Amino acid sequence: MGSYLNPGSDNFQKDLRSRIYVDKSELIAELNELIDTTQRFVCVSRPRRFGKTMAANMLAAYYSCNLDTSELFEHLKIGNHPSYKEHLNQHMVIQLNIQEFLSENDSVAEMLDDLQSEVIDELREAYPEVMKDKKSLPRVMKKIYALTKQPFIILIDEWDCLFREYKDDGDSQKIYLDFLRNWLKDKAYVGLAYMTGILPIKKYGTHSALNMFTEYSVSSPRRMAPYFGFTEEEVRELCEKYRMNFEEAKAWYDGYTLKVSTKLPCISIYNPKSVVEAMSCEDFGTYWNQTETYEALKIYIEMNYDGLKDSIVELLAGGSVHIDTGTFTNDMTTFTSRDDVLTLLVHLGYLTYEAGSKTVRIPNKEVAQEYVNSIKNTARWSAVAKAVEDSRNLLQSLWNMDADAVAQGIDRTHQEVSILQYNDENALSYTISLAFYYAREYYTVIRELPTGKGFADVCFFPRKMHLDKPALLIELKWEKSAETAMTQIKKKNYPDALREYRGNLILVGISYSKVTKSHECVIEKLEIS
Repeated sequence: MGSYLNPGSDNFQKDLRSRIYVDKSELIAELNELIDTTQRFVCVSRPRRFGKTMAANMLAAYYSCNLDTSELFEHLKIGNHPSYKEHLNQHMVIQLNIQEFLSENDSVAEMLDDLQSEVIDELREAYPEVMKDKKSLPRVMKKIYALTKQPFIILIDEWDCLFREYKDDGDSQKIYLDFLRNWLKDKAYVGLAYMTGILPIKKYGTHSALNMFTEYSVSSPRRMAPYFGFTEEEVRELCEKYRMNFEEAKAWYDGYTLKVSTKLPCISIYNPKSVVEAMSCEDFGTYWNQTETYEALKIYIEMNYDGLKDSIVELLAGGSVHIDTGTFTNDMTTFTSRDDVLTLLVHLGYLTYEAGSKTVRIPNKEVAQEYVNSIKNTARWSAVAKAVEDSRNLLQSLWNMDADAVAQGIDRTHQEVSILQYNDENALSYTISLAFYYAREYYTVIRELPTGKGFADVCFFPRKMHLDKPALLIELKWEKSAETAMTQIKKKNYPDALREYRGNLILVGISYSKVTKSHECVIEKLEIS
């Protein structure tokens, strides 16, 4: 057992001993099917802290030979799978974390020399018959395979960290990619190559250096979707075990919608780091953003591409934005449009991608707070930041049924955030959503709620932890009076869709006049028991 060759199960045992462990061992069954096939090259890209390293440690413990780790796995889900015993402790494993080597060397060339030297030293101990003058890792492994006919399982974690730290150094990137290609591509000694990172496979020129890999990204996760991040069922079970409110966990940490296949529905994935911290601390809060400063997000949303700021405002207002992910060049420096920036934010976890509609949105309350942090004290975003801050007082005015204050507050939001196209009721709904941004602290917001006789424009449902707050039903009118909006609410009996909140339901009619360039508001409380 070495540091890189058959590294053992110590790290995985630590994961198992953790207070909260969610069984993702069925990933092993998926990978077992790929061993020694043309599909044996797998690259999983996910945002930071979504369980990638934990999965790599699990695979090392399962596959490594000269070990017996059956007691770690036999009670997990993989223990019931037909392929479980076939591959358990049956393979020579090389496990590498590229970030470790990168941080210990001053250049990419030095890093690759160091990496090869360390692995070759351990291979020579395991296979003394290998020629001592061999300095190339591919040649050494080719020689070993010729002698043993035993392929390797190669696990590479943080494969893309170089592109983040050497993001402007194309020559170093090419050296690194050429090494990976020469080491892995078309090599019989590779039984399975499994890489993880944040970015998808890097491309340069007209061809991909690593085009033998099948990519399982956040925009195309396919069968790997359930194994990185927590599923809704897993979070529900954790909430029951730790007596935490599931609806609140959903508001804070859900929102990553992943498409498995055209035959299966999309699944909801929760941020695992944040869910674990919330259960452990018995408190919902922002935990994922503690692993990286919000300045990283700030860099990207301040880029000056046509339509980018408008899109960010719509996203902050709770909307979705259509994007084309096809132009993204898979690095963190080459951008030609707002779509490239938004696509990168998907891979970094700051947006979620809806494959069916090809749209993006901010996934949850925790990530939304990252955007708010990023725009604070920034001149270019000062108007939007002020609108978000003012939303606290505006919500209180609505609770107090102060219609004039509400109308004036919406006027200010509209004037401050004038980049929103203001020409219909849909645009008005974005203004309302941004003006009442702070309401998400207590409410689930739904636009176009079906009521049986039409659609209520905007509804605010108090989450279970905040049932002391009134439900809000808002009808919008363009170039008509606010009273007309209120009349429609009553005539079409919209409140019937919110019957469970009767006695604690506020009805709001809001209109906008192009002539006066101002909003009008009427508010009533429904007292029916």
